[in-house]
Amino acid sequence: MEDQARKPRRRRRRPQEGGGVTGTGPQDFLEIIPLGGMGEIGKNITAFRFRDEIFVLDGGLAFPEEGMPGVDLLIPRVDYLVENRHLIKAWVLTHGHEDHIGGLPFILPMVFGKDSPVPIYGAKLTLGLLRGKLEEFGLRPGSFNLKEVSPDDRIQVGRYFTLDLFRMTHSIPDNSGVVIRTPIGTIVHTGDFKLDPTPIDGKVSHLAKVAQAGAEGVLLLIADSTNAERPGYTPSEMEIAKELDRVIGRAPGRVFVTTFASHIHRIQAVIWAAEKYGRKVAMEGRSMLKFSRIAMELGYLKVKDRLYTLEEVKDLPDHQVLILATGSQGQPMSVLSRLAFEGHAKMAIKPGDTVILSSSPIPGNEEAVNRVINRLYALGAYVLYPPTYKVHASGHASQEELKLILNLTTPKFFLPWHGEVRHQTNFKWLAESMSRPPEKTLIGENGAVYRLTRDAFEKVGQVPSGVLYVDGLGVGDITEEILADRQHLAEEGIVVITALAARDPVVEVVSRGFVKAGERLLGEVKRMALEALQNGVREKKPLERIRDDIYYPVKKFLKKATGRDPVILPVVIEG
Repeated sequence: MEDQARKPRRRRRRPQEGGGVTGTGPQDFLEIIPLGGMGEIGKNITAFRFRDEIFVLDGGLAFPEEGMPGVDLLIPRVDYLVENRHLIKAWVLTHGHEDHIGGLPFILPMVFGKDSPVPIYGAKLTLGLLRGKLEEFGLRPGSFNLKEVSPDDRIQVGRYFTLDLFRMTHSIPDNSGVVIRTPIGTIVHTGDFKLDPTPIDGKVSHLAKVAQAGAEGVLLLIADSTNAERPGYTPSEMEIAKELDRVIGRAPGRVFVTTFASHIHRIQAVIWAAEKYGRKVAMEGRSMLKFSRIAMELGYLKVKDRLYTLEEVKDLPDHQVLILATGSQGQPMSVLSRLAFEGHAKMAIKPGDTVILSSSPIPGNEEAVNRVINRLYALGAYVLYPPTYKVHASGHASQEELKLILNLTTPKFFLPWHGEVRHQTNFKWLAESMSRPPEKTLIGENGAVYRLTRDAFEKVGQVPSGVLYVDGLGVGDITEEILADRQHLAEEGIVVITALAARDPVVEVVSRGFVKAGERLLGEVKRMALEALQNGVREKKPLERIRDDIYYPVKKFLKKATGRDPVILPVVIEG
């Protein structure tokens, strides 16, 4: 890293004012409040506030980690937005990935109820995917004010915000960054991006708007940190399409491909290769079928013939079959996992099949993906996956692309976003190594309130933040304590002691997931519990006292006898 102290001080141009109102006072400031997406990958959502107006950017979700048994989804806490719902003037969506729109079926009703006049801006595909999600959760898309914009439109939000969207290449069509013009200066938010020179749809990033904002003066840059540790450039989608074409063309038997269901460009590349080599394309997996149907209806996915079902292709010659399936992250109930573990009702993997994992594991999913790969090998399949085979490329920019964005914007202040702390920190170091580094860089945290003025950028407060767990139909009714109990049950098992406090006391003992308990061990537990119960009945103790008299001796005995600490659940019933 260069020694910044030796560099001559340079005169920085004053960022121009933007937005609909000028003549601001010396105390005016912009507040930036990330409620998700800082220090993590997922559940992206940020509020921007100037005086009495707020606009919100995105509303995503994240997926549970291995230590969260029973949890389906994670969504950000939005107490701040609920409390300030009357100040929200617009909601802007950068693109249609789950980590940017997947939380909205939960968040919008929390903030607005079942309908709202607040405009929700998004491009055609983004809103198409959002409509599908709202309907899936029993909400009426028509109850929300969905406004379609192009990835390069200008949006006027209230009196203070003018938003210039600009197209950025990513792993989904219709992806935008945004130039936010405010009375105190200009903020550039890159959104998710990589600078792909040859995207599948031919629509390259519109960097002219970024350069124009940089020429006028950027007060703050908020930028995608995901690949800040990765040197060089992120490979183009066209390179991946060529490799997929090559391996599909050489495959001797059936071909199975899994990728993210929303990766429309990758799905298109697979379909092109299948059509080129005379293969019928079948699709299996609810999310992939849903995303692809919407993309086809809106014109983002082209198929010369049509998509087939597994039943329609199962009797075709192997060299005429290609199956697109869910399961890129090793999810236990996904199509690929069920195929790998021979649990799929309609089809089975056989020797000579080729399976292509056109994705990389999300952090935390590595072991699940490895288990699936090993099982596929055991079944005799050829398995192709990155980095051994060039069948996947990230949708996020590597260091040389990040440097270009820094050079185009030369921001006064910098806020690395969309990444874990190590990604944010490496992006901070990268920015500080530039010939024209930002004056100040902050490592963002969820829930922090960042105050931006023409001359300062600092953290000034905190709002409630964190995560709400979605478990079945429940949202937010799973707590850290409940997760800890579930983990305890999973690791140590449970012993249930049912005791009838009657004239003739009775005790039954049942264990699950504990140890292979013999008659002697459970017999001793039953004897201890019966003794405590008889004493309690004789001395007319309250049921709560009898429960304690059973619980503590049994807990101590089992710990000493087995070295284990199961959940002990004494149930005392008055007879």
